[in-house]
Amino acid sequence: MPDFLTQVSAFTVFLCIAALGFLFLLVSLVFGEVFEHLGDGAFEHDFDHSGPSFFSVRILSVFVTAFGGFGAVGTHYGLPVPGASALGFGSGLLFASIIFAFARFLFSQQATTEVRSSDIVGQTAWIVVSIPKGGVGQVRCRVGEELIDKMARSADGSPIPENAIVKVQDVVGEFVIVRPE
Repeated sequence: MPDFLTQVSAFTVFLCIAALGFLFLLVSLVFGEVFEHLGDGAFEHDFDHSGPSFFSVRILSVFVTAFGGFGAVGTHYGLPVPGASALGFGSGLLFASIIFAFARFLFSQQATTEVRSSDIVGQTAWIVVSIPKGGVGQVRCRVGEELIDKMARSADGSPIPENAIVKVQDVVGEFVIVRPE
């Protein structure tokens, strides 16, 4: 065994582990997920698409950083290497779990403005531009927090005046088919 390895203390090893984890965390924060392009990302996201997995590079970096940091603290205060390792492992799990829960929370707060046709069918709407007999007008309806304006036709071809309340029966292309409520 080389001479310099026999002089390395457990404290130094734990600090190096913490530094490596912190460096990896900084690299992933600056450049994004480091390994997302190396494979299919099976470990990066849960299969139910509900957010990052516990095996995300950033979460694992937090685990490694906390493991090394608390392991170094444990050896500094006189714990033997197995005890310091257990302290580091438990602390790493705790901090990684906190970051994991926070990442899941942030992921759940994402929203989309995409409105599908199935979201509009059955909604109550009001006529913004009157629909003439056999013609086309415009309706406005609320889907979630989004106001949607669509070109509209009457289901039976009858005229519908402006400000009337209607029910969306169907979506055909860019048009909605409505009937008075």
